[in-house]
Amino acid sequence: MASLCYTFSVFFLFLFTFTRLAQSESFIGVNYGQVSDNLPSPPATAKLLQSTAIEKVRLYGADPAIIKALANTGIGIMIGASNGDIPGLASDPNFAKNWINSNLLPAMQNLQNALNSANLGGIKVSTVHSMSLLRQSEPPSSGSFDPSNLDLLKGLLGFNSATGSPFAINPYPYFAYRSDPRPETLAFCLFQPNSGRVDSGTKIKYTNMFDAQVDAVRSALNSIGFGGVEIVVAETGWPYKGESNEVGPSMENAKAYTGNLVGHLRSMVGTPLMPGKSVDTYLFALYDEDLKPGPSSERSFGLFRPDLAMTYDAGLSKTSQTPLTPKTPVNPAPKPDKGTWCVPKAGVSDAQLQANLDYVCGRGSDCSAIQPGGACFEPNTVVLHATYAMNLLYQTDGRNPWNCDFSHTATLTSTNPSYNKCIYPCGST
Repeated sequence: MASLCYTFSVFFLFLFTFTRLAQSESFIGVNYGQVSDNLPSPPATAKLLQSTAIEKVRLYGADPAIIKALANTGIGIMIGASNGDIPGLASDPNFAKNWINSNLLPAMQNLQNALNSANLGGIKVSTVHSMSLLRQSEPPSSGSFDPSNLDLLKGLLGFNSATGSPFAINPYPYFAYRSDPRPETLAFCLFQPNSGRVDSGTKIKYTNMFDAQVDAVRSALNSIGFGGVEIVVAETGWPYKGESNEVGPSMENAKAYTGNLVGHLRSMVGTPLMPGKSVDTYLFALYDEDLKPGPSSERSFGLFRPDLAMTYDAGLSKTSQTPLTPKTPVNPAPKPDKGTWCVPKAGVSDAQLQANLDYVCGRGSDCSAIQPGGACFEPNTVVLHATYAMNLLYQTDGRNPWNCDFSHTATLTSTNPSYNKCIYPCGST
């Protein structure tokens, strides 16, 4: 993770054999850090990536062996230099600020000009920004940049706008939870059922921290006249272990955050301020980097181990993919012995069921069937409406066990809960 507001990044879009996705689609990428002495070989990594739904890789440096291994895989590459590649930039904040103010934008312009001269104008140049660049982020509609960085930012954003390159950010709900370790904050950060947070400016209810952080950046960009610049998430992740005094790292939390984020991105719901298209996102990270300094959490973000086994199942294998465009499955005839459904556990309170219901329908899922006039509106009870909604999320977000958790209030069943003309979506397992 970057320790400064800026790190150089060159976006190699559509390089090698990678074909650009349709504009209405998005991609899920991964960060491939190399501060480690036990990484698998580049060919082994390339083969691993081909078995996943990962479509792009962000490299920290142009390693020829890795680029060669990925060249014929169809996987896109983004290449960047970290702040540690420029002497003094990572260790001296004053030097870093002066260097960035004087050299960052001219360097980006020179690099883009060189690419254009070589008929490689389709390769875009940008830089990555930490969330500390924001002066205010809550509520999301009030998002604004630190005035001390505004002149530099406007120059960089003018470049982004003119060249069509994205504004890259590093949102980490994990750090938001560390600073506010309440149970309700954890649920909000992990995409789990929660009461939501209403933006006092727009009256929009946010049900997860990721959307809130991204929309805060969107608001900040809009406020200074750069609403047309696209946002890309260059890093986001959650550590699966940490020191005993660290709040948040655990295998359960990492699996919940990454798995639910992947499901959220695939749903194409988008964020409240950018609906209908998920923001392009690079997960952090492909492997642990065992030589990184700091607490053990800094070395525990890897989705895969050095032996290529999954650290945990985040729903990234090709066999667990769900369509990028959400579709409500249709079960033409209830077959109790052919499918699996997600239903509430016995004894769950109406208040918790209502929270589950609000969470599913508030995130953009198609809840029309349990609205007045819908096939499942009657009987009009919280239990039945919540059951339909919880199952809907389970079926459309990948049918993974963690999609039927709801803060431990749900369970899977092979008994079809459909009744009369109310047909519950079903996916065969």
